[in-house]
Amino acid sequence: MAVTIKDVARAAGVSAATVTRALSKPEVVRPATRDRVKEIAASLGYHPNRAARGLITGRTGNLGLLVPDLGNPFFPSIVKGVQARAHEADHAVFLADTDEDPAAEAGLVRKLAKQVDGVLLCSPRMAEAEIRALATEVPTVLLYRRVPGVASVTAEFLDGMRQAVSHLVALGHRRIAYVAGPRTSWANRERVRSLRAVTRTRVELVETGNVVPQFEGGVSVADQVLAAEVTAVIAYNDLVALGLLHRFAARGVAVPHDISVLGFDDIPLAAMVHPALTTVALPKDQAGQAGVDLLLRERHRERRELPTQLMVRGSTGPAR
Repeated sequence: MAVTIKDVARAAGVSAATVTRALSKPEVVRPATRDRVKEIAASLGYHPNRAARGLITGRTGNLGLLVPDLGNPFFPSIVKGVQARAHEADHAVFLADTDEDPAAEAGLVRKLAKQVDGVLLCSPRMAEAEIRALATEVPTVLLYRRVPGVASVTAEFLDGMRQAVSHLVALGHRRIAYVAGPRTSWANRERVRSLRAVTRTRVELVETGNVVPQFEGGVSVADQVLAAEVTAVIAYNDLVALGLLHRFAARGVAVPHDISVLGFDDIPLAAMVHPALTTVALPKDQAGQAGVDLLLRERHRERRELPTQLMVRGSTGPAR
């Protein structure tokens, strides 16, 4: 027979209402009572009925998470971070892949609004006005996107780009290419802004692109990079960088002897290719966890920037 809330109350020597408060609103119950109720509930194997708890608290115990492309290895790590922190808070996560479609994003958020306590939008492609409108309908936190008035978790792009350029300059590179990602990408705009700021007086910057943020994007632009006669190239993300490596190898161009390649994200594949890819590591699971924290603590205007770290590997070397 299933353990009921009355069984827990009887064992703990408190009322059923106190058990309900201890499990759904622990901040209003004395710590000693709350801890005893939780301990007894766990020992008896009691699991609150989520639907019934929702009727009492007005909360569903669910969170929504939208990502633009689960095929991109950058996003699953964020998903794992969101799920881990949500699980700690006894919340379930509804996950949706929007396939880089802004219209799909808006529609999915509105469909989820009544089923979740809040939504995490990972690298959303929607316009700012649309995001602000949605944030008035359901609590919203942005991951790797910033919109005024909406809570967000991003990375220190400026410092990451400073690390990347300083590394290349120390190797003697003075003419560097940047392969840009999608024009509509907020992350791409931040990379470009940061790169221009840190290269203004140090190196000659050649900008090319814009390419799709995938392996094929790097392959498609590699010949243009070689024609620009640069000694190093920074790619929008690691997938684009891997496409560059592939095309350079097909052309007989040695990396890093002939040209150095540097990526962004530090996806698992970056360390598995040959030569291993030098890249700027962005916090992924940490970003997911921080986003859940902001959502559950109802800090709907707070902005957080997490640190980045340059991972030096075999794809960068002295300028020829």
